[in-house]
Amino acid sequence: MKMSYKLVFAAMLAAGIVGCGKEEPKKVEPAKAAAPVEPSQVVKIAAAGPLTVKTPHLGKDNENGVALAIEHANAKKLKIGGKLIKFEMMSEDDQGDPKVGTTVAQKLIDAKVVAVIGHLNSGVSIPASEAYNKAGIPMVTGSATNPTLTERGLKTVFRTVARDDQQGPAVAAYIAGEMKAKKVALIDDKTAYGEGLANEVEKALKAAKVTITGRDRTTDTETDFKSILTKVKAKNPDVIFYGGMDQTAGPMIKQGRELGIKATFVFGDGACTEEMFVKAQDAANGLVCSQAGLPSQASSAEFLTAFKAKFGDVKQYAPTFYDATNAVIEAMKKADSVDPAKFAPEIFNVSFTGASGKIEFDAKGDRKDAEVTIFKLEGGKLVPVSIVKGGVATKFEMAAAPAAAVPAAAAPVSAAPAAAKPVEAPKK
Repeated sequence: MKMSYKLVFAAMLAAGIVGCGKEEPKKVEPAKAAAPVEPSQVVKIAAAGPLTVKTPHLGKDNENGVALAIEHANAKKLKIGGKLIKFEMMSEDDQGDPKVGTTVAQKLIDAKVVAVIGHLNSGVSIPASEAYNKAGIPMVTGSATNPTLTERGLKTVFRTVARDDQQGPAVAAYIAGEMKAKKVALIDDKTAYGEGLANEVEKALKAAKVTITGRDRTTDTETDFKSILTKVKAKNPDVIFYGGMDQTAGPMIKQGRELGIKATFVFGDGACTEEMFVKAQDAANGLVCSQAGLPSQASSAEFLTAFKAKFGDVKQYAPTFYDATNAVIEAMKKADSVDPAKFAPEIFNVSFTGASGKIEFDAKGDRKDAEVTIFKLEGGKLVPVSIVKGGVATKFEMAAAPAAAVPAAAAPVSAAPAAAKPVEAPKK
């Protein structure tokens, strides 16, 4: 069958298969203007403490508190000085050694960090803070308790825990009042922290008319305490107080029990950790110790939930290091600047409710109204029994210690101290 070419061609034209040889030019959409880039700035905050030797478990706990505060601050997308701020943590290991600590301080200064959150030990914090002060960089510690730290008139040094001249009398009052001890032996590790705290305990015990059977000294690296303990045992004290860290306190209490010592061992915050049970096992049960702040159990629920999800259980002072970091960030917001020369003076003026309670500083850089908590170690767990604030002791009751709420990923975090039944503080 024949088909007309004309008909086929017409059909092809109708279907658009055949063109006329000229294409219509495509319309080009004008390019959209790129969104303006928001000005931003990276701000480095340092964490410093022992991460490899002596008390690395505590150093890491503190570092984790700083890291969580920075994570929460970054989630808020803060603008300071008209710029979107991204905080970064620079962490350094000071090995719990004053000499290493001053080297670390210079490294952090050279790296142009704007603030240092640390150090853990008083013996490291005191010399390191001299270097930071000369460089105009604020240092906020969440654990160094020796009074000398804030008694030198330095305007860049702060702490978010109680001092040893608050902790020492609180421990002594518990020994004399609750434990009713008549004779106490004292030992310290010759560090600024251990010796300083033992001095404060001794002063307060003497004021309470408690007999001091002797004062012995060791070091923060010693492992054999049997010679000292044999001498102490001969004087039959009711209590042995040791000023030092848990890496030496654990072996000390274990060796004491092996020698048949029945006295109660009492420690400051350096050995007020559950690491004591790891090091001494059942020999550690029954010890009494203090921490220079509220127990971690009384930290805000939001902080504890976020911390546990990321790092596990709090070891000790992570909440106060979290708050120390937020104190710096709050000061930056008040000054609308990340320049230490501008925001450091504002740290004296911050006021917020943090993970560990109300955060405010006095004219020396010490935390206002700081608490001290007394614990007992039972079944390998630290149990808070009493909180001392302003010289008044209250019984700690965990069931009545709900934490206040705080918006997710926000810094600072709210906290509510435990509701407690007032009891009469032992008279000194």
